[in-house]
Amino acid sequence: MGDPRRHARQLVLPEVGLAGQRRLAAARVVIVGCGGLGAPVVAQLAAAGVGALVLLDDDVVEPSNLNRQTLFRATEVGERKATLAAAFARALAPDVEAVAVVERLTAARARAIVRDADVVVDCSDGLPTKYLLNDACVREDRVLIHGAATAWSGQIVVVPGATGPCLRCLFPSLPPADTVPTCRTAGIIAPTTGVVGSLQAAAALRLLLGVRPRDDEAGRFVAVDVRQGGTRTLRFDRDPSCPACGDTPTLPAVRDDDYALPRCADARDAIGDAAAAEGGR
Repeated sequence: MGDPRRHARQLVLPEVGLAGQRRLAAARVVIVGCGGLGAPVVAQLAAAGVGALVLLDDDVVEPSNLNRQTLFRATEVGERKATLAAAFARALAPDVEAVAVVERLTAARARAIVRDADVVVDCSDGLPTKYLLNDACVREDRVLIHGAATAWSGQIVVVPGATGPCLRCLFPSLPPADTVPTCRTAGIIAPTTGVVGSLQAAAALRLLLGVRPRDDEAGRFVAVDVRQGGTRTLRFDRDPSCPACGDTPTLPAVRDDDYALPRCADARDAIGDAAAAEGGR
């Protein structure tokens, strides 16, 4: 667990102590996405003494990232985010094993990547990746801490594993591509990703330390509003008909095509076909 002086301020917490610090040192966390949400998650979990961090991201630093992705400097534009994030974590906490995985998450690899993790933290910025992580973690019975942020608002959901509830209990399928706001289209201000990422890191530490069991974290949709300055928690239940964690899971989820966002035209065609079928009855 390294030099105890480093963790002196958290060792005095009754929820941590030497036993808790050893638990953190033995933990393995997979973080998918090293951008705006990943920055506080990587920094705070490394600083807390989590023993192994697997950082997955295939992207490079762009100038537009620098308003919120605080792991990176202007001189590092064009370099790989995962590699820089791993180097940052090791410099911050030399006892942490930080491994960069420079690749995009795919259906073929997702389950293998999450299988050995104690906790998986979703800091990705694309809905296909979020749904893929959800399904992989449900299948492998791994805890997933989902986060998302755009403009002044964000959300956090903890998926406890195979038992659910999961993201698909809230949103069963991917929405049409043209209806999904992104940082590029809706904008983003730095504190939004900072707050959401910090709440994700706090949830990871609670779970690793056993402060709250994963079943207690489940079924909570935490909405963050940075502009108004507050959070709101909504409760949701497992959906027995959920295609991922329901009583009879129906997801094939074996190809990347299974996670392609439908075009708006596809959605309109589907609605038209359904209406035609209904009218013909």
